[in-house]
Amino acid sequence: MTATPAIDGWFTTEPEPALTADRCTSCGTVFFPPTAAAAGFCRNPACEGETFEQTALARRGRIWSYTDAQYRPPAPYIPATDPYEPFALAAVELPEGLVVLGQVAAGYGVADLRVGAEAELVVEPLYTEQGEDGEVQRTIWRWRPVAVQAAAAGAGEQA
Repeated sequence: MTATPAIDGWFTTEPEPALTADRCTSCGTVFFPPTAAAAGFCRNPACEGETFEQTALARRGRIWSYTDAQYRPPAPYIPATDPYEPFALAAVELPEGLVVLGQVAAGYGVADLRVGAEAELVVEPLYTEQGEDGEVQRTIWRWRPVAVQAAAAGAGEQA
């Protein structure tokens, strides 16, 4: 099975993944998702820049807000389970000043989240589809709460 990002160019899939952004070379403003270069102009109204460099965003940030998706999102959403199972969403503020929304990592829910708590970027499977050369697993970025992960590891060590 081949693992492929569900959205090409928005994140890396290395052992320590990162979101990919555009940075204006004139004013330094960072944009996610990385669509500024394709637009050909800086979306910062105070800047007239037209050139951008690709940059990786920080892997960790602070939970700015969170909620759960109790209702199945409309198409083109592809549910991971049938019947639909609710999942948590977190908006995480990164050191670059951006707030990025994403699903919460598998195994975590709203009970594991707190505003201001640290979260880190992980890449997990989103769905599997049949490709020309066999099955293709589409991956997506998600936010994993750090304190919960550390507490679970500590509990395992004490047992």
